[in-house]
Amino acid sequence: MMKTRLTDNSVEGCIIVKNVKIYPNESVRKVIAFIPKGHHHIRLAIYLQDQVIVLHEATIAAIVRAYIDIVTHPKRRAVELVLHNVGNNKKHGYAKWQLIESRRNEEEIVAEGEKILAEGSTVLPKLEV
Repeated sequence: MMKTRLTDNSVEGCIIVKNVKIYPNESVRKVIAFIPKGHHHIRLAIYLQDQVIVLHEATIAAIVRAYIDIVTHPKRRAVELVLHNVGNNKKHGYAKWQLIESRRNEEEIVAEGEKILAEGSTVLPKLEV
């Protein structure tokens, strides 16, 4: 089992990542976006080859923010989002816990991402021919 030790000063302790899985586009069976009855915020269900992951709106928004930040910037290659408790100092309707951009060096973020890719295993789809 592959292990990568990821640490960050803004997160208490360290995060141990076991069995890193890489999902190419063809391993994503489908994605559904929906607002559950009785709720106000979107959820995103990602149906993968071997599991289903459901993300809440705050996480989706953070991922979209990071994506736009990188693809629309002429030089930027990486951004790190770190979990923070924003308490009551937030816009109306926002979650208390948010993924916020860190001030970590871009090259360090890229190096960490490349290490994860190198240690991960690709989940290959079982496509019908």
